[in-house]
Amino acid sequence: MLAQLSSIAMQYIDASMVGRLGADDSAAIGLVSTSLWLFWGICSAMTSGYSVQVAHKVGASDGKGARNVFRQGIVASLIFSFAIALLGIAIAWRLPYWLGGEEEICATASLYFVVFVAALPLLTLNYLAGGMLRCAGNMKVPSMISGLMCVLDCLFNFLLIFPSHTYGFGGVVVTVPGAGLGVLGAALGTVGAEAVCAALMMWYACCRQPEIRLAGNPGSWRLSRPVTRQAVDISVPMTVEHAVICGAQIAITMIVAPLGVIAIAANAFAVTAESLCYMPGYGIGDAATALTGQSHGAARWELVRRFGYMAVGLGMAVMSVMGLLMYLFADEIMMLITPVKAISDLGAEVLRIEAWAEPMFAASIVAYGAFVGVGHTKLPAAMNFGSIWLVRVPLAWWLSHSMGLKGVWVAMCLELTFRGIIFLLRLFLSRWWSAPSVLSGETPSEFK
Repeated sequence: MLAQLSSIAMQYIDASMVGRLGADDSAAIGLVSTSLWLFWGICSAMTSGYSVQVAHKVGASDGKGARNVFRQGIVASLIFSFAIALLGIAIAWRLPYWLGGEEEICATASLYFVVFVAALPLLTLNYLAGGMLRCAGNMKVPSMISGLMCVLDCLFNFLLIFPSHTYGFGGVVVTVPGAGLGVLGAALGTVGAEAVCAALMMWYACCRQPEIRLAGNPGSWRLSRPVTRQAVDISVPMTVEHAVICGAQIAITMIVAPLGVIAIAANAFAVTAESLCYMPGYGIGDAATALTGQSHGAARWELVRRFGYMAVGLGMAVMSVMGLLMYLFADEIMMLITPVKAISDLGAEVLRIEAWAEPMFAASIVAYGAFVGVGHTKLPAAMNFGSIWLVRVPLAWWLSHSMGLKGVWVAMCLELTFRGIIFLLRLFLSRWWSAPSVLSGETPSEFK
């Protein structure tokens, strides 16, 4: 949760600094943000195919096997992320036009997008190392490095976004240098912070973490068929699921784009503001993946089930409280992000709509994390896909015609509630915790 809260703080810093540049620059970033989530999420899901295997190996006390999976994860992540980065660069200059952006913001949006996709290999290594450490049971180091990333992001953004400033303190004049790069500076600042922290995360995972330490433990870096096949079994459903969900979010962006620059910016900033509620849920979901994964590797089926139930209950409680706080302080949250009153007012309205969905959103996030820990990804991926495409997108398109941006967020609220219900039904009415292991090919006796 601390790691996710650090990520939230970084998003708030980015949004607040960019918000000072004006509505057009804010809308340019908002226009391509969902497309960036698509590229980031695909790479993150790919790394999960290897980190989940490490959780199982650690649970089975197989250190050599865990290190073997880690090495192959590094090689596969670099190959995959370079390919995805090249694809992103190839479409960067046309993407804002495809999304329906207005001419005056498209060039800026393309520039912001291309900086991030070019840095995908570094970001993917950050995802991989963080996932490996968490699945090895180390939650502290990733959270500490995430906190550092927040500090670096603030510093780099301040120096790169704004021009030089002069401050006076008791007759002493101090000039703080600044590059004045605007939106480009926001992208470079965040990428720079990610790069520094990716290097630190990889160093700790490779040299210090006992269960997966590669330094002093030589081994082959060649991809092997069994590990790759198992990674594909786990990560492909997650990757496809994330792609189709982000595809739906891109479709939502296309629905919002004709509503104007204010609506685009308010939608993007409200999504950032809402992360205050749901990022703790993702933190608990990460913990659920590690705990159910290690218990599954140790063949402790009852413990898998109990961890799943406990994590989902905790996630729903925490996000319910966060949803209440978001409802009460929506205006103040939005004013922190943008000084443009029209944007902050509209953003606060939609945040209050979304606050009602947070408990059920938590159920879907954390239950999904528990399912991933046991390698159970296909059906949950299909559930996410069906919910967002068959409920959210049609409702958003229909309600946007009469309610504008508020209609889009009403649709989101209803869909997240529906998604939480079906995940709870799956959690309590199926024997997911004793499912056959996709990693070993064995069927637990109680499942038989």
